[in-house]
Amino acid sequence: MIIKFLPALAFMVLSAATNASVVSIHTNETTDLLTWTVEDKGFTIELIQLTPDFIRAIYEKHNFPADEIERVASYCIFGTILKNTSKQNMSYRVSDWRYVPKDKKGNMGQALPIKTKTQWLEEWKKAGIIFSWTLLPDVGDFAVGDWQQGFTTIKLPRKSEFNFIYKWKLDDVAHAGTIKNVKCAPESPDA
Repeated sequence: MIIKFLPALAFMVLSAATNASVVSIHTNETTDLLTWTVEDKGFTIELIQLTPDFIRAIYEKHNFPADEIERVASYCIFGTILKNTSKQNMSYRVSDWRYVPKDKKGNMGQALPIKTKTQWLEEWKKAGIIFSWTLLPDVGDFAVGDWQQGFTTIKLPRKSEFNFIYKWKLDDVAHAGTIKNVKCAPESPDA
């Protein structure tokens, strides 16, 4: 009786392995900053830790007011690279993404929305800032092989940990994945 179920069980295990995302974490040898790369069903997402000083330098160069530079630098920010690795059309919406912070005891909180580029631009416009470069676009529609990059901003303090929930579509079929135990960058690379 058990032998009859083994082929079906082997098929289920192989199917799960084929559909599972592959997460790799790379440590920059010079800075000790981390990069999470996920290859998942025709979609690759990369989250690269960015320090507040790096963010300050970017926005100082573009003449942002000092208080706005500090407000942006207070966020947990990642350089984000998205790629369509499928043979289909791929799309994403940052407004569908969430982060789930951990408290100091390691307990998970509630899922919170990622701040979008549109939200930042509305706030910056009120502060008299006309600038749109750097942030990951709110939506993307990718043909085969297309890619996109920009900053993803999470409202958490330095060194916080969270799970990152991302969603995308391949030919209008919805997919979702989670990167567990993502960490915000420290204040500086040597911290």
